[in-house]
Amino acid sequence: MTQAATGTASGITYILFTVAGATYALRSGDVEHMEMVEQVTPVPHAPAFVDGVVLSRGQVVPVINLRARFGFPRAERHVRNRLLVVDAGGRRVGLLADEAREFLAIPDDRIQPPHDAAGLSGNYLHGVATLGSRIVLILDVKELVDVPPDVTASPVLG
Repeated sequence: MTQAATGTASGITYILFTVAGATYALRSGDVEHMEMVEQVTPVPHAPAFVDGVVLSRGQVVPVINLRARFGFPRAERHVRNRLLVVDAGGRRVGLLADEAREFLAIPDDRIQPPHDAAGLSGNYLHGVATLGSRIVLILDVKELVDVPPDVTASPVLG
């Protein structure tokens, strides 16, 4: 793997974004591109955390609302919302975040496993980084996109 794919000598590069006031991060290599959210087309029988589908760079992509996925109430869409399009195990999915503007290398020694961070756990939480007084929750994109088999039977995520 090249240094560009893994980050700098001081850490892996991440895209930071916010959801419900908290800061989250995904490895920049897991994010294909980021774009503004325009029209989301609802799809019948989609899982509760899926807003629908969008046309992104010529492809139809399901949109996972991260507020709903994390158990927060949905919020009205605004111009700061961003769609982070990821490829998780061959599935292209859009993740709807409240805002996303920061690209940052996080040193490995600043990241703790989730079980060591004040009892936090979760299948899609890879770690917790401390950057000064700021806490960043680092997500595992594959676990975040993976959903139970009864949900993946949906025509949207299947």
